[in-house]
Amino acid sequence: LGDVYKRQERFLPAGDMPERIAAYCRETSQSVPETPGEFVRTCLESLALLYQRTLQNLAKLGSTRIERLHVLGGGSQNDLLNQFTADACGVRVLAGPVEATALGNVLVQAITAGDIPSLAEGRAVLGRSVELREFHPGEASGWTQAQERFDKLKAD
Repeated sequence: LGDVYKRQERFLPAGDMPERIAAYCRETSQSVPETPGEFVRTCLESLALLYQRTLQNLAKLGSTRIERLHVLGGGSQNDLLNQFTADACGVRVLAGPVEATALGNVLVQAITAGDIPSLAEGRAVLGRSVELREFHPGEASGWTQAQERFDKLKAD
């Protein structure tokens, strides 16, 4: 697993990301994206597959099946990523709020100041105050095949 993470460290620093993605695809005998749309799709599909792998690992740790994934912050604005995630993971995805960190901070301050009596009530207030978007899983067969190829990269 160490070699996999070492190969993926190249994606952390700022720089020419399309060239890094293309080089990684060449090194791992994958088709190389050529257009901006192909690069974006490669990134979004890879993220969805990483979410799927993470949910599978979490499922191994617990006895409860994960039936929904809540996406917060900036990523919640990307409808295509959220739909890919629902499809790849086979779970319902709830997207939003975008400003989850700021809202959580306000909630904690309101509880501390006594304006909201409890965390449960604070969550209820937030639930009435923000609109979440839902994404439901669709066709999974293509994602199953993609996950098999993705897992093979991990094993190489």
